[in-house]
Amino acid sequence: MALRICLVTPFSWSQPHDVNEHVAGVAAALRERGHSVSVLAPSNRAADLAAGRRALRDGADAPLIALGPAVPISRRSRIGLPVGVQANLAAALAGGGFDVVHGFEPGLPSLSYLALRDARALTVASFFSPERLGYPPAKARREKLLARIDALVASSPEAAHAAAQRFPGEYAIVEEGVDPDIFRPEEKRRLVVLEWRPTERPLTRAVLRALRELPDWELVFLRTKALTGRPTIPARLRGRAHVRTGREAKSRSAVLGGASIFVPALEGLSRVSLEAAAAGAAIASPPGVQEQPELAAAALARLAENEPLRRQLSDEARRSIDGKTFVDVAAVLEDLYTSVGRRRRTSQQTVPKPDEPLSDRPWILADLHLHTSWSHDCTVDVDELLDNAEEQGLGAIAVTDHNVFDGALEAVELARDRNLIVIPGEEVKTDGQGEVIGLFLNEEIPRGLSFGDTIAAIKAQGGLVYLPHPFDRMHSIANPATLHRHQGDIDIFEVYNARLLFEAYNDEALRFARKYNLTMGAGSDAHVPQGLATGGVRMRAFDGPEEFLLSLRTAEILRRPKSLAYLQSLKWVAQVKERVR
Repeated sequence: MALRICLVTPFSWSQPHDVNEHVAGVAAALRERGHSVSVLAPSNRAADLAAGRRALRDGADAPLIALGPAVPISRRSRIGLPVGVQANLAAALAGGGFDVVHGFEPGLPSLSYLALRDARALTVASFFSPERLGYPPAKARREKLLARIDALVASSPEAAHAAAQRFPGEYAIVEEGVDPDIFRPEEKRRLVVLEWRPTERPLTRAVLRALRELPDWELVFLRTKALTGRPTIPARLRGRAHVRTGREAKSRSAVLGGASIFVPALEGLSRVSLEAAAAGAAIASPPGVQEQPELAAAALARLAENEPLRRQLSDEARRSIDGKTFVDVAAVLEDLYTSVGRRRRTSQQTVPKPDEPLSDRPWILADLHLHTSWSHDCTVDVDELLDNAEEQGLGAIAVTDHNVFDGALEAVELARDRNLIVIPGEEVKTDGQGEVIGLFLNEEIPRGLSFGDTIAAIKAQGGLVYLPHPFDRMHSIANPATLHRHQGDIDIFEVYNARLLFEAYNDEALRFARKYNLTMGAGSDAHVPQGLATGGVRMRAFDGPEEFLLSLRTAEILRRPKSLAYLQSLKWVAQVKERVR
């Protein structure tokens, strides 16, 4: 199925950059596979900016949408994008109708970070360099970003390891791509290409010494970074050593096509080595070269003197790009986008009133998260809770005491003669991944199990998994990786909890539930009678877990907040009185 894909790069589209070359190649290959792809990027080119304004005006459907002028960024800078650029990004994300937003190098304060943070679509983040992982500095903000990212991608195992230190999770390795139509073998001549870095003088000196012993060979210093100087060429080699700048693919292909040997820089671009291999150059990069640059010169001399070996390594280099073309990378990303899309549940479309499920049932108010004196931090007796529930006009409640089930059983028994549905539940503390509520349980679930084992124990009883306050960072919660891994096992996602200190945590839960079309729930999490019904749902009356889920699909979330300071003070006073007794 064709997807509407948005690729976001933080680097100026008007300047050569290795990440932009990857984005451009992937975008072209994805379009060939039938997808609609738009690249969002900054640019200093007037024509790009004018075209970007037209695209935003007409609905954000264009191959390239330049959102504004490029702003210098580094791992030490902070978000400082102009207000107009941020407004253009918001307009592009809102008007593009994207299925997937894929941000590159979001560890920089840039468009990529903002796009992944604000996108309502499914999101993918790609990391290339360990040097671009400094943002955001606060752990809480990184965790918030991770909760909004559906898939993590790295260009190499080394990049994945470095990124995981700042953004923990499971990384898919999607290597950089190469265009074999641009980089292809040409007639080889006695030419060595060295990817030059001004800081790698030992490597440069070693290659120059080797060249002195190879009178029939030429050397090209290939500069792939912005101009920072030029190498010093000894007088005796000036006729055979030259400097070329290759910041774009076409300029590099002109140099690499006829090269017989390529010597990569110690801290060079991995893309250039891949391009040299595609061009059929033998790569002189033996093990240990990072510690002893002279080994590269020795490998160069051996290859120059041994033509059969040179041809063999040239063939091996050419074969090594199998599976690494932009076409191959696009196929891998297409599979990744498709698998991420499966996380989103089928939208629960509202059916017409006459055919609405349970339409013959009366509407009731339900509070799905309540505690009794069986919880260690609550003093409300079960019968007092039931009395107050009826006084508040509730038709259903869920008793979810902390790590104990006896309160729920007592409530079910005492409510038999009342016009009140009691759902027996338990709020279970997991082993370091927050809490999980089980509804419609038959027996107690022990605390301290893993997140997955707690869910399995709930399901084994035929119960429903209700995830309370999933983004309340004032307490222990499941990390983003765990949340995404078990998202399909969660039956109800709490989008409103009346006891949260910051309303933004509820807003984050609502955003998450809407993104994945999750069934929503709400509760007061009351620990005192005055907090009862400050949060809940208006739903059809039900009988059993199946009808409960069916009713929730057409339920309305109710917010009736009271002062949290007031309710918390009542809770503390009650606890103090209980201790005095």
